[in-house]
Amino acid sequence: MTASEKVGFGRPPKSTQFRKGFSGNPRGRPRGKRRDIPHDHLLGQMVTIREDGRERRITAAEAFLLQLTKKGLEGCSASARASLASIEHARQWQRGAATNVEILRVILCCFGLGRVIEKLGMGIHVNRASKDDVRLELKPWIVQAAVDRMKPNQLSIAEQQIVLSSTRSPQKIVWPGWWSERG
Repeated sequence: MTASEKVGFGRPPKSTQFRKGFSGNPRGRPRGKRRDIPHDHLLGQMVTIREDGRERRITAAEAFLLQLTKKGLEGCSASARASLASIEHARQWQRGAATNVEILRVILCCFGLGRVIEKLGMGIHVNRASKDDVRLELKPWIVQAAVDRMKPNQLSIAEQQIVLSSTRSPQKIVWPGWWSERG
């Protein structure tokens, strides 16, 4: 037996090795087999959730959005922004997809609008301890989103001043060219 015919670890017998020019996997991976996560399939599955002691079945996508909204209401500002972005995306999709636009009503049970705005991470109470000077200031990201959606000259100078005085950090806002009040 010569050195080239030695058989052992890492040296299989020549008779069992693949022949040159021929693949060891002649059929290969089937065409159209995707290796990424099947999001549509996963998010379309039905799951059971429990609300107020009752069980109901919804899609995984709906459960995900419910959980995101719940976290946003509990004070997670990233979840609040994500759920608001998904609501805005759904609204834009509905406008483009159909002429019949359904109205979605969200009812928030809280102890006032200020509390809801704080829970969603859109604003913060200033001078909370003062009985006379307590007020709510809006965070810059929500003011920026609102200003970006406005058409030119929609607000009077008095209304612009109110928005400016109600903004937590007005210097962080990129005000449009038609906006006359700068603070």
